[in-house]
Amino acid sequence: MELKFASYNIHKAVGLDRRRDPDRILSVLHEIDADVVALQECDRRFGQRESVLPRARIEDSAYRPITLGIRPGSLGWHGNTFLVKKHLDIIEAEPLSLPTLEPRGAVRLDIEHEGKRVRAVGMHLDLSGFRRREQAVALLKHLDACDGTCPTVVMGDTNEWSRTGGMLRVFRDDWNCAECGPSFPTRRPLARLDRIFASRDWHHADSGVHHSFLASRASDHLPVWASLVLR
Repeated sequence: MELKFASYNIHKAVGLDRRRDPDRILSVLHEIDADVVALQECDRRFGQRESVLPRARIEDSAYRPITLGIRPGSLGWHGNTFLVKKHLDIIEAEPLSLPTLEPRGAVRLDIEHEGKRVRAVGMHLDLSGFRRREQAVALLKHLDACDGTCPTVVMGDTNEWSRTGGMLRVFRDDWNCAECGPSFPTRRPLARLDRIFASRDWHHADSGVHHSFLASRASDHLPVWASLVLR
């Protein structure tokens, strides 16, 4: 079984031209054509935290959003959510509380495909290195406490500038990190802030950074993706 995962910090759908354009974000997602997409900064930060991607437009596309039921107009939890292809069955989704001083968080998603349960976590970690490590440890403790073990993918904007240190050490022993490439900033990608980690159940088939004409203007981050095959 092969699935394509993607992670995208959409910067509240505001592009480098300073225009909020949700249709442009959805067009980039169709270019990537991933089965499971973790989004960061999908809601406005203040007020009612409304989604910057209208739910109706998502449902008119190849994707459907998960339902967390936290705020009526929000799509996610502290800006984190998932979009999944409509052929995948959603088993459950829940927000994860992380130790933080900033509005950061994570979301867990369990899906079923071809009779197998697959787990994914989308996250947006802190700007502080100490907090990032603390949040990564808390996230893995949550996964350890989940009922049953299953193939798992953890992805998102780590805010980690180091290539090997910092919070990456937390994933060193039991996880494979897909070699996607630099994704930030879009004008001249230098930093590998957006990462995808896969449990040992997965074989890494392919991965990369999606750098199209639209993606280079739609957000300050480029989306990253990985095609994974169950061993």
